Amino acid sequence: MQIAASQDVPRSRPHIAQADSLSAFQAQVSASFVPLEITADRGEPFVARLSSAEADDVVFTEVAAKPHLVERTAGTIANGGAGYYKLSLLLSGSSILVQDGREVVMRPGDLSVYDTSRPYSLLFGEDFRNLIMMFPKDRLELPIPLTEQLTAVSLNQQHSALTPVITAFLSQFPAQLSPLTDEVRTKLAHTSLDLLGTLFSSILDADPGQRDPRQLLLQKITKHIDQHLASPTLSPGSIAAAHYISTRHLHALFREADMTVSTWIRERRLERCRADLLDPVLADRTVSSIASRWSFTDAAHFSRLFKTTYGVSPSELRRRG
Repeated sequence: MQIAASQDVPRSRPHIAQADSLSAFQAQVSASFVPLEITADRGEPFVARLSSAEADDVVFTEVAAKPHLVERTAGTIANGGAGYYKLSLLLSGSSILVQDGREVVMRPGDLSVYDTSRPYSLLFGEDFRNLIMMFPKDRLELPIPLTEQLTAVSLNQQHSALTPVITAFLSQFPAQLSPLTDEVRTKLAHTSLDLLGTLFSSILDADPGQRDPRQLLLQKITKHIDQHLASPTLSPGSIAAAHYISTRHLHALFREADMTVSTWIRERRLERCRADLLDPVLADRTVSSIASRWSFTDAAHFSRLFKTTYGVSPSELRRRG
């Protein structure tokens, strides 16, 4: 049975809902996630509970429910909701996640990630509790061709030292987020993304011998870009020179990842500006000073570019924050 979400980004306030039927659960899921197909054994009573909290387009939802099957199909993808990652932390029960030809069995404490832009299935064969962190894919400072290698794998097995830190941090959400102010929730959402980005980067760095050398080089270059985003001299030429390659080779690497060097630099700088505008510690800084900090020297051009990217002007985002 198909569930059509009314919008791609769920509600912005903490929300708790109880369902005593599959149809009620379907309505609740449509308000929390992307379009999905859900089936369950209709011969058994179905009950579920969802608790959600959102901060800066990062949504934390804890689901406790009876066994069921969740599927993201070509049809539901066409109905919207592409462009998100969903990080799953299983709290109790068990599940099987399948995506991109890979399959992982999840037990309590296991972390895995899946992509709403491509089909996946998630089978819960017993009563369970699952915490899901959903966020736009571009919020991670890693190229998508790198992160898509990590769907439907056990992140715990990939990095047993770091995942316990992340699971301990996330396991209290969303209940602990609900009483907090928007500013504090936003900071915690950003911290969650930073931790996840650190985990992904650490996993990708862990076994370079089994990875494509061109992808390794691309990852090294994107790290270099992140470290030098504030520099006005950052350019394809400077990046190529720092890695002892030609600018032609540099552009070819990014073209293979379906992006350009200049677009990547611009998007990362805009994201840094966005984070600064939402940071209460920087509330006394002007929009133009934040833009200048990340090498946007033309305030009017920056404002137009920001609104085109995020659908809201820098000053309006700050007021909303």
